[in-house]
Amino acid sequence: MSRLGAISVDLDSLPHYCRIQGVDEAVLDERARALVASAAIPRFLELFHRARVPATFFVIGADLSQAGMREALLTARAAGIELGSHSFSHDYALSRQSGEAIARDLAQADEVIEEATGARPVGFRAPGYTLSAKLLQAVAQRGYAYDSSVFPAAPYYLLKASVMGALAALGRPSRAILDSPRVLLAPRTPYRPSLSAPYAKGDAPLIELPMSVAPLTRVPFIGTFVTTAPWAAVELTFRTLSRDELLNFELHAVDVLDQSDGVPPVLARQQRDLKVPARKKLARLRRLFSWLAEDRRCVTLAEAARHLSPLV
Repeated sequence: MSRLGAISVDLDSLPHYCRIQGVDEAVLDERARALVASAAIPRFLELFHRARVPATFFVIGADLSQAGMREALLTARAAGIELGSHSFSHDYALSRQSGEAIARDLAQADEVIEEATGARPVGFRAPGYTLSAKLLQAVAQRGYAYDSSVFPAAPYYLLKASVMGALAALGRPSRAILDSPRVLLAPRTPYRPSLSAPYAKGDAPLIELPMSVAPLTRVPFIGTFVTTAPWAAVELTFRTLSRDELLNFELHAVDVLDQSDGVPPVLARQQRDLKVPARKKLARLRRLFSWLAEDRRCVTLAEAARHLSPLV
């Protein structure tokens, strides 16, 4: 099988969802704050083990201070999981910071991830999927082999804009930012980006591995879609990606959590996928992972970058 499949998980903890949804973080008790380490990571490792597929976890450096996170990541690494950087602070406006501030954040993330796990990241994913020339240049200067931040999904972009507008009208502004509309014209498939224009092809020393979106419609084929959309739509969208050399399937830790895990009701009301029972989401992901394993050679994103980099 020459076509590749890669599964990655952004390990965003619940405080980050409070910031997106304009919810006071004080609603989170210690159990809720630690759910990524105590519940999400073990569930993902069980899924990957059963499907016999590798995966990549994108780690937020600051979240390594949460209870159980270091131990959970060491267990993940022992199971063959690649650990990438999701920045240190997970500042949604990281792409708008100065070059010096961006460089400090990335360096701090690398340092704490390597200190805690023994693994220095070779891949990066931007908070909120948002790139800029300054951020991509800093990623390249760190020597990363790949970036996997580009998400050229028109439906997602429009929904995000509407949600941010609604929250602002309610007096609960989101800390998320809206990316440049140029992202909607970015390539769907792996490419070598321009350091001055990340959403265009160029000659950067790293490869960009965009998250999968359907041809034409650019419907995002990510965890939230697979766990909540009508199953017929999931099957159809999966088939539309059959010719892509890489199917880059992205998830978040909350894709295997639900309200019964200890998520505060006020957050679950805003982050509605948390109202879907985790058992239902896990069953759907098991089915999808079996499709991937049957249809493609499944690899980590680092392996995908090594394979594809000479070709783009």
